[in-house]
Amino acid sequence: MMIGRDVSRPYKLTISFLLSLILTIGVKMSFGYVGFLDSMLIGTIQGYPSSFEETIFSIISFVASPKMDIVWILIIAIILWWFKFKVPAFFSLVLVFGGDAVGFVIKHIVAKPRPSMHLPGDTGFSYPSGHVLGAFLVISVLWIIVVPMINRQSTRWIVRTILVIVLFLVMISRVYLNAHFPSDTIGAALIAYTWLQICEYGYVKWARSLSNKRIFRNTIY
Repeated sequence: MMIGRDVSRPYKLTISFLLSLILTIGVKMSFGYVGFLDSMLIGTIQGYPSSFEETIFSIISFVASPKMDIVWILIIAIILWWFKFKVPAFFSLVLVFGGDAVGFVIKHIVAKPRPSMHLPGDTGFSYPSGHVLGAFLVISVLWIIVVPMINRQSTRWIVRTILVIVLFLVMISRVYLNAHFPSDTIGAALIAYTWLQICEYGYVKWARSLSNKRIFRNTIY
């Protein structure tokens, strides 16, 4: 089974859920500690703007946009399905589309306005960042399903390092472009990680029974 039982998963889920809940309530209630965190990080990230950095972060932001996340996960799922990883392909789709739905609901519950002077293309509420949430989940699929297929341990380490850097750059880009507050990106990562833990629970519980269904016949799971 590609995603096995993990004795630490209940602790991971509990901690990530509590951190997500605390930050979400803090953002909703406009607590001072959230404002302090945002102002401190914004000053650091936006301190020395340049046209080169704006171009680079705009490209990163486009590649990691929610619409592109759908494209990436569909490509990944189709490739996994083609190579008989049917249940993992289904898991990937549930993870990303379900995570997007969770983020959408939380956005409208918190209803936090975006930073002033944000780009016209950045519409809707600010918390949590849809870019970061989606990118985190797509990267998670690569991390836990695709990367383990690589034989060389050193190559796996390099790829995972790149994935971490990409996620970090996506988070930075959204703040640099004034599309989100730093707390929006941190909250998105926490919410995505919590959803990932929930989906991994579901995979462990239902992967074997799904493999017996006709549509998933001859699957590797």
